[in-house]
Amino acid sequence: MRIDRLDHLVLTVADLDATTDFYTRVLGMEAVTFGDGRRALTFGTSKINLHPAGREYEPKAARATPGSADLCLITDTPLDLVIAELGRHGVPIEEGPVERTGATGAITSVYVRDPDQNLIELSTYGSPERDLRICGTAARAIADLTEPRPPTP
Repeated sequence: MRIDRLDHLVLTVADLDATTDFYTRVLGMEAVTFGDGRRALTFGTSKINLHPAGREYEPKAARATPGSADLCLITDTPLDLVIAELGRHGVPIEEGPVERTGATGAITSVYVRDPDQNLIELSTYGSPERDLRICGTAARAIADLTEPRPPTP
């Protein structure tokens, strides 16, 4: 046997609406409904099925728990624009930009949390040195915009 690719995964979530809003509004995924009103998020050729906590669909994971996932999502948007977009939505960056190793090579990543506190790694393939240089400038600019300033006399 040889596995070719991941088709979909399941997130168990506390609030379907909050999760759908985050993944569609912030990350640009598309919300879809299928079957008997089940919800999913689509992007590229993949899908995230959403199971409401306590009302999961069978079969399910042995310990279906909101906030236990750690996902790496690849974007073709330059990471400095990703950082700026996260800032516009008020989504704090937990870590990054940092260099990591993806499935097919070096990636540059930033980490955020979704409404259930799942760790979401947003990554780009390309030149880590260039990405880190550009992202460092963008991160500093966003910090300058969001830091509280003393009142001007």
